Amino acid sequence: MFPPPPPRAQRTRPLLALLLVAVVCWVAGLIGAYVGGRLAARDAAPSRTASTLGLVQVDPRIEELPAMDVAVAAGVVGPSVVSVDTLAELNGAVLRGSGTGIVLTADGEIVTNAHVVDGAVTVTVRLPGETEPRRASVVASDTARDLALLRVDAVGLRPATFAASADIRVGDPVVAVGFALALDGDPSVTSGIVSALHRTSADPVRALKGLIQTDTPISSGNSGGPLVNSLGQVVGVVTFVATADNGSQANNLGFAISNEELMPSIDRLRASVTSPADTPGFLGVKLAPRIDGGSGARVASVTAGSGADRAGIQVDDVVVAVDGVPITGDAGLVATIRDLSPGDTVQVEVVRDGHARTVSATLGVRPSD
Repeated sequence: MFPPPPPRAQRTRPLLALLLVAVVCWVAGLIGAYVGGRLAARDAAPSRTASTLGLVQVDPRIEELPAMDVAVAAGVVGPSVVSVDTLAELNGAVLRGSGTGIVLTADGEIVTNAHVVDGAVTVTVRLPGETEPRRASVVASDTARDLALLRVDAVGLRPATFAASADIRVGDPVVAVGFALALDGDPSVTSGIVSALHRTSADPVRALKGLIQTDTPISSGNSGGPLVNSLGQVVGVVTFVATADNGSQANNLGFAISNEELMPSIDRLRASVTSPADTPGFLGVKLAPRIDGGSGARVASVTAGSGADRAGIQVDDVVVAVDGVPITGDAGLVATIRDLSPGDTVQVEVVRDGHARTVSATLGVRPSD
């Protein structure tokens, strides 16, 4: 005798359970897809477009700067200072880098040093008051001038205020704000004075002029951060610190790119996004350092047929000014000519055999070799 069949309700219960599981999985899938899409959108790098907003610049000062209150100066610029972190690959290893950036515009444009982001696979920025980083795009980078523009998807940011280019003197108190050594939490604040102006520096990939020298303590991670006056206005972008080398000693020698150089460089970077980069001028000289303690850039050789050659510049001439602007060393001449264009005519003051003379030279295009 066969057992009776189970009640209908007992037979449909497994079917209902399977259906319920399927519905739950479907809903979970939709939620997962939505969340994943939101996360992907959050993590996606912004488009490489320059901001069309102007920078916040003040008119030249008439009155003296107030006495330095470090807390006040740091508090003014603090909302415009961001951390910059990078990831790069080298021989299969992942390398992390860090630096600092300055908010230029309310819609997410940021300036930092080119060396902070060069070679980076990903760049992230952490805004003041936030705990989570945001993906950033490198909009444009100029290794020779050591400046780069970044962009994050954000609105309502507080742009930094930039002092007038001429409103800085040797002895002025200044404050540096930046993420030294990528330490946890808020940026570090250090103070000092302007030690010198119009310094120059060069290496195989960059030539910088118009640098501000400061004794304000600067560390790795400060690069790209602001150097500000007692009003919290940016006077320069911190770029490097001198270190001891070959038996020499360096103490409290930090350098920042001055506003005089920064402002036209930002214009160039923005323009380079949609237009080819400007062709730099070419004078046609190779330089050698002076070893007699003198100032200026010593000519080691002259390219035949170049503007320098046609102007009569000779080997061992010392270039001491271009268009009336003093040239104190090799980097100053390289950077000055680089900022001009082929076809420009410049007045070059040289010292030859102890006598000064001025010649007119028309710049050309650097040979392709």
